[in-house]
Amino acid sequence: MSDTETKTEKMGFEAEVSRLLHMMVHSVYSDREIFLRELISNASDACDKLRYAGQTDANLLKGNGDFGIAITVDPEAKTMVVADNGIGMNRDDLIENLGTIAKSGTANFVDQLTGDSKKDMQLIGQFGVGFYSVFMVADSVSVTTRKAGDDQAWVWTSNGEGSYEIGEASKENTGTEIQLHLKDDAAEFLEQYRLQTIVGKYSDHIAVPITMAIKGGEEADAEPKVVNEGSAIWTRAKSDITEEQYNEFYKHVGGGFDDPSMTLHYKAEGMQEYTVLLFVPTQQPMDLFDPARKNRVKLYVKRVFISDDSADLLPGWLRFMRGVVDSQDLPLNISREMLQNNPTLTKMSKAITKRVISEFEKLAKKDSEKFLAIWSEFGAVIKEGIYEDHERRDALLKLSRFRSTEIDGWTTLEDYVGRMKDKQSNIYYITGTDAAAVAKSPQLEGFRSRGIEVLLLSDAVDDFWLQMTPDFDGKAFKSITHGGSDLKDIADDKSDDKKPEAASEGEMTTLTTLMKEVLGDKVSDVRTTDRLTDTSACLVASESGMDMHMERILKAHNQLDSMTAKVLEVNPSHPLVRKLASLAGEKGAMDNLADPVWLVLDQAKILEGDPLDDASAFARRLSAAMEKGLA
Repeated sequence: MSDTETKTEKMGFEAEVSRLLHMMVHSVYSDREIFLRELISNASDACDKLRYAGQTDANLLKGNGDFGIAITVDPEAKTMVVADNGIGMNRDDLIENLGTIAKSGTANFVDQLTGDSKKDMQLIGQFGVGFYSVFMVADSVSVTTRKAGDDQAWVWTSNGEGSYEIGEASKENTGTEIQLHLKDDAAEFLEQYRLQTIVGKYSDHIAVPITMAIKGGEEADAEPKVVNEGSAIWTRAKSDITEEQYNEFYKHVGGGFDDPSMTLHYKAEGMQEYTVLLFVPTQQPMDLFDPARKNRVKLYVKRVFISDDSADLLPGWLRFMRGVVDSQDLPLNISREMLQNNPTLTKMSKAITKRVISEFEKLAKKDSEKFLAIWSEFGAVIKEGIYEDHERRDALLKLSRFRSTEIDGWTTLEDYVGRMKDKQSNIYYITGTDAAAVAKSPQLEGFRSRGIEVLLLSDAVDDFWLQMTPDFDGKAFKSITHGGSDLKDIADDKSDDKKPEAASEGEMTTLTTLMKEVLGDKVSDVRTTDRLTDTSACLVASESGMDMHMERILKAHNQLDSMTAKVLEVNPSHPLVRKLASLAGEKGAMDNLADPVWLVLDQAKILEGDPLDDASAFARRLSAAMEKGLA
């Protein structure tokens, strides 16, 4: 390890890191060996980044030999050094990467730690803070590093107990050296065989050579020896790769701790030549719904790393995928800026996306349970493609799965259409923010009584793709909370003698006229409905208005100044409505029925989860009604 200058600065970890480190320092996690995987993975990434930077600035590679990672162990001193000759770090990089979790995109991630070691380690991996796993095995760590293009080196030291020190250092070459002083109970990681087993298990696929040397002790073997195969896994034949090797490469390239739920590995030849190795995670990555919608597939050109966030490599609705694409056609010196709208990359992206959809279709037919597990995790993201990817909209509609009122589990649109009732011309749906709440919506009652299936849509994207997709298989999509119900022509499953008595048409005309007078501009209309069977009233959007849930979304995101008045629909068969209808024609009805009419509107708002216009007035009316009922 290089000598450290005397000029050092002590700094505190941000609060979230301190909490994370406390867990690491006191961890009893059984798979502590993953700390070495994390260090090797970071070192490999550093080599990739310098190789890429050197394509446009050869000066960065001066004095740098072939890329590699060196592990040196001294059993007597209880130390391990993991060194690379990659991109290196400067002072600001050290603070950003090793002092905070800001780069991971959240400060509340530690709040999600449960105390369950296995679950917590998965969270740690998903947030890309795997470096801190070193404190499971080490009681002190020092990182000496020099960034490519800089003359000044820096050293970062910490015992993982709340603070760290940064000082100037001297280091002859570019790269990073991480020295661990191992805890007494981590002596197994000083043994050559144990380390070789870990490297073989987790890091055999790393595309740069990993060497190991043992200093002192009974196993002394100071001559560095290569301990990994060192060939890029995606260049090997599928028949030569085990499932375990695929899984470990996925964890390396994706930063997760789960195993992939689907692996796609193939080589395209012909007009374009490239290799694809993609994985679908089993669990949602923590940044899945980050507004940046960044692509996490790494792009290589002839095995040279180019980018790990190219927006043009895969569409945003496939951002959950992890893996690599290695092109033989793009120029090695291509810059990130040149990747934008590059015709070669565009053709690759279209072909890969088509292949991914095809593989999903095959999986859905071959192993529906496995596909539905994927859909449960990523369906909300895939449906973004229906909204924004016109070219693949039809294929994605057929691939999509939905919850509905008539069946348990998931359904396709094709199956829904096959179950449509006689004289039913629309595909009915209802949208909301919560699946359980949507399933209890009063607007469903009339559809359920007629056995008419309604899709239950609760993903944020649903309201948007429906705006871009008027129909499927010639059947129009229709919201059951928008406009008329269209139920009059479809037979009710209940026989006439089981249907509750309804107020007469004349009485209902009198009541709805009175209700409009009382409520004024708080509603756009009051009318009778056949979409309710058990509830007295509900709110729906007018035929020319915006669907209610869509309006709420826009209002919540400040895209709408105010909510429009809704149509209040009343159920002429409900006992409360029948009673109101019988009183509506009496003298003084306007005054006598004002409070009950307002309560009907307030109840409808509560059922929709909408705020009441005047909560104190609602409480007063409710108390008065209860008092009268108890008298």
